[in-house]
Amino acid sequence: MNISMKPIGIVQSAIKDTKNMPVPGITAKIILDPKYSDGLLRIEKNSHLWVLSWFHESNRDHLISTPKKVDPNADAYGVFALRTPSRPNPIALTLVKLIEVGDHELLVSGMDAVDGTPVLDIKPYFEKDIVFAPMTPYIRPDDPKEHLEYLNLLALQHHGENCIDLEIAVKMAYVVEKKIGNLNDETLRLHVIGSFCFGDVMQGITRARLGNPERFTYVHSPDCYEIKWSKGEQSFKATYTEATGVLIS
Repeated sequence: MNISMKPIGIVQSAIKDTKNMPVPGITAKIILDPKYSDGLLRIEKNSHLWVLSWFHESNRDHLISTPKKVDPNADAYGVFALRTPSRPNPIALTLVKLIEVGDHELLVSGMDAVDGTPVLDIKPYFEKDIVFAPMTPYIRPDDPKEHLEYLNLLALQHHGENCIDLEIAVKMAYVVEKKIGNLNDETLRLHVIGSFCFGDVMQGITRARLGNPERFTYVHSPDCYEIKWSKGEQSFKATYTEATGVLIS
């Protein structure tokens, strides 16, 4: 079966080389062919969109790949178990935040396609797309700066706004993850004491549920940043103060 597709537009991005694209993506424009502009009717009702694009510069011969751009020491996976751009049909699926709508263009953040990338389709992100605590491979950026950016992205997606409590929660999660590994591990439990924002961000980063399994408990205390972590027989406490930063005890 032969399948033919015609792009509906292109990506207009400040980044021209795929090697320079940061993992979280950047703010960019999607320029549609004007004949498709009616397809944008009421698209501003959506805060987030799925963009399907064609990674035209990708290698199409790979079936096994290693996410070296994220972590040089990561294991190899089949391309269908990763989001790697190298695959038989390099269709990219990118979740972006909609910033602004023009006559036949969209300004979005989180776009990971280089300038000139063909866009195949745009779909709204719906509530049913959410899986709060999915099972996924543990692949985290090896670079400390990119690791913090990754945790910050998770926090923002869940909490919805940047605030001082979010920044503190991200710092604490970074230190703890370096100590114990995967924060989404179903055997890891945490008891959070702090503000509502702090508790909300920590739940978003760790994907810890109140039940099934019970991994998350919370006590409201507006001026406290404390988490008691336990994993099997291992347990410790992480606290934060402006004077000492993150402390593990």
